Amino acid sequence: MSDPIITFDKVNKWYGNNFHVLRDIDLQVQRGERIVICGPSGSGKSTLIRCINRLEEHQQGHLTVDGIELTDDVKAIDQVRKEVGMVFQQFNLFPHLTVLENLTLSPMWVGKIPRKEAEAKAMQQLERVRIAEQANKYPLQLSGGQQQRVAIARALCLTPKIMLFDEPTSALDPEMIKEVLDVMVEMADQGITMLCVTHEMGFAKAVADRVIFMDQGQIVEQNTPHEFFDHPQNERTQDFLSKIIGH
Repeated sequence: MSDPIITFDKVNKWYGNNFHVLRDIDLQVQRGERIVICGPSGSGKSTLIRCINRLEEHQQGHLTVDGIELTDDVKAIDQVRKEVGMVFQQFNLFPHLTVLENLTLSPMWVGKIPRKEAEAKAMQQLERVRIAEQANKYPLQLSGGQQQRVAIARALCLTPKIMLFDEPTSALDPEMIKEVLDVMVEMADQGITMLCVTHEMGFAKAVADRVIFMDQGQIVEQNTPHEFFDHPQNERTQDFLSKIIGH
């Protein structure tokens, strides 16, 4: 195995003095690996992935992303953020900018890429998520599923090595969920390392190399999708799966 692209080594995080949200997390993610993280609400899933681009700070342990340890060093944080794209529950698009402007803003300001080049790259990503014809519309003219695909395209514009998805379909109507998951399935074939917090178990079966189950701030179980769904080992995992899949 090559060096992992992400390593959590005994990572702990608290909110305030008493809420221990991540407990001794040990996790290694290989380059190009696709991981789905599931678990009950409040189990620490979103906090875990938000630590990877330092949207959340861990207080103990070591977290290394593509060879850079995340500490308070601002330069290191900036370096990591250039390599990590993130897609949230809420689409976080600027309503007063067109789709195309939403995509070119960061490459032009952060990456100092000339407008023409940024626009060409943005159109490429919009085609990738099958929404190029909406480039000159404003976000609020689009459906939720389209907005989420724009958010994915925006993250891809920075050519990340790692993509984080924090429940990307939970704010969507059922008929829009599929169009977003389809785009993510296609992306998964392109070698980007992906970590996705989701309850979409069909997506986990189709795409994940590994499924991780978290509860109360700990990784309780992890396995291949086949083993995870067909032979869950831990009682808490079995209980969770029976609630969401109903078997």
